[in-house]
Amino acid sequence: MNDPANIEYRIAHLQERLAAEEQGELGLRVENRGSSVTVAGTVSTAHCREELLRTVREELDGLTVHCDIVVAETAAPDHPEELS
Repeated sequence: MNDPANIEYRIAHLQERLAAEEQGELGLRVENRGSSVTVAGTVSTAHCREELLRTVREELDGLTVHCDIVVAETAAPDHPEELS
């Protein structure tokens, strides 16, 4: 069983690591939810999402982690919006 204090320490370490990397300014949330950890937020590209998930796996290995990471759509629309 995972010690709750150890989980909080690992979450804090993950947050420090994310703050030092590119993803740190994107408002990612990492929360302890009882027996699991939830990581949620928005990233700018699929590559950033993959890097984030890799970092989360490294830091929280052995814990149940739920990720709700959305990739922001930053491409210009390919057709005009039709208003009615």
